[in-house]
This record gives sequence, C-alpha cells and structure tokens, in this order.
Amino acid sequence: MRTFGFVWGVGGILLLLSFAIVRLGGVALELGGYPLTVWQWGLVLVWLVYMVWAEGYKGFHLAFAPRVVVRANYLANNPRPVHVLLAPLYCMGYIHATTRRRILSIALTSMILTFVFMVRLLPQPWRSMVDVGVVAGLVVGVASILFYLVQLRQNGPGSLPVATDVPLAATIEGQV
Repeated sequence: MRTFGFVWGVGGILLLLSFAIVRLGGVALELGGYPLTVWQWGLVLVWLVYMVWAEGYKGFHLAFAPRVVVRANYLANNPRPVHVLLAPLYCMGYIHATTRRRILSIALTSMILTFVFMVRLLPQPWRSMVDVGVVAGLVVGVASILFYLVQLRQNGPGSLPVATDVPLAATIEGQV
C-alpha cells in the first residue's frame, strides 16, 4: 500500500500534466500554420520566457513539484486507505492538508481554470501563442517533479525544500 500510494500520487499528477502537454501542445503547434509578424513572434518569445520562469520555475520547481514529492513520501510512510485511493489529490494538497494549504490549492486551481476558460475564447493565432508558453511551463513542471524524485531517492526527504503541510493533529500524533 505504501509503494502504491507513492506511485499513484506522483504518477497520477504526471499523467494529468502530460495529458495537458499533449492536448495543448497540439494547439500550440498550430501556430506554425499562421503567418505571424515580427512583433507577434517577439511576443511569443517574451511570453515563452516569462512562462518558463513564472509557471515553470517559480510555480512548479520552487513550490508545486517539491510539495508533490514530499507529500507522496509522507503518504508512503503514513498510508491510510482513503488517502492512498485519492493519492493524486492528496499530493496536490486537497485532502489531509492544513487549512491554509487546502485554501491555496483550491484558489490556485480556480484561478487556473478561469484562465483556461478565458484562453479558449481567444481567436487563433492568439490562443496558440498563449499555449506555447503554457506548454513550456508544464514541461518544466514535469521535469521538476522528476528532479525532486531523484533528489528524494539520493538525499532523503530532508533535502526537499518544502513542508508536508499536513494538519497539526497529525504532527502531534507523531506522524511527521
């Protein structure tokens, strides 16, 4: 149950991100079929760099990816059947998390969904221009999760730069 919870938690998130990369990657590739101006290509380049930095590095690499791995490791060491069953949600901080973590996870998801629905309304080539940056950020996110998996394996959970954000009651019970 320990190994299954860890693999299902991290693997489920990697599958979700990979699905988004493939789906949005197709839209991003449509950009090649549009004659863009130099100004538009400049915009694509600036957006791409910004999204790699903001979404990929700041969002995924510094926050989301290490938290997914540290929570998956915590789940492996403290498995409960319902948490193992819902391991991807557990690793994202939706369940068995501090109130602050749950609120932040829900707020971030709501914000992302709002942006997704807004971007879908954009006409081409603008939608493809946005999706180029989003796909790049997601790729950095997947690579970051893999990076932290290697770091966990080589250096242990103390090497991961984030807290598990489990409820205080779990800490008091000696589960951390």
